[in-house]
Amino acid sequence: MGKDFKIYTKTGDDGTTGLVGGSRVKKYDVRLEAYGTVDELNAAIGLIRSNKLPADAENYLLEIQNKLFNIGSRLASDEKGNAFTEKLSITENHISFLEKAIDKMEEDLPELTHFILPGGDMAAAQCHVARTVCRRAERRILEFSELGKVQPEIIKYINRLSDFMFVLARKMAASRGIEEKSWKQF
Repeated sequence: MGKDFKIYTKTGDDGTTGLVGGSRVKKYDVRLEAYGTVDELNAAIGLIRSNKLPADAENYLLEIQNKLFNIGSRLASDEKGNAFTEKLSITENHISFLEKAIDKMEEDLPELTHFILPGGDMAAAQCHVARTVCRRAERRILEFSELGKVQPEIIKYINRLSDFMFVLARKMAASRGIEEKSWKQF
């Protein structure tokens, strides 16, 4: 992107947006809801990264943000664009990365025996917000998958990512000495 690149194109002024591959769809299309929510999730993770984090958490989150860009690109690709973005596919190795990170973080956490309320300090609370955005992204992707082709590993990755965000929230709170608050049924 050089100096001549302008952020505004005016091509969306008619209420449509271009997909990777060249076709255009309405801005309220279910596909856009899917990859727009993935973009929102990526921004929420960027907000988490604005906190002082341990190096391993920072590294995990950077890896995840890059994968979310891949996912967004794949979801934004029409038939013609799929050939271009295929190299950005999510693999079982990417899912395994999340599972290993979850397992590593859980090693030092107390066993979860009850539901906990979202909260803690700012970083932990932001992880909980990202978790809920991730769940919404999963719902939007599943909805889109009924109309268009979605790589199954994307769905698995997003599902596992919400688990990762939950465990990261717990890890952030525990590392800062913040007690988890149990859900109390009244």
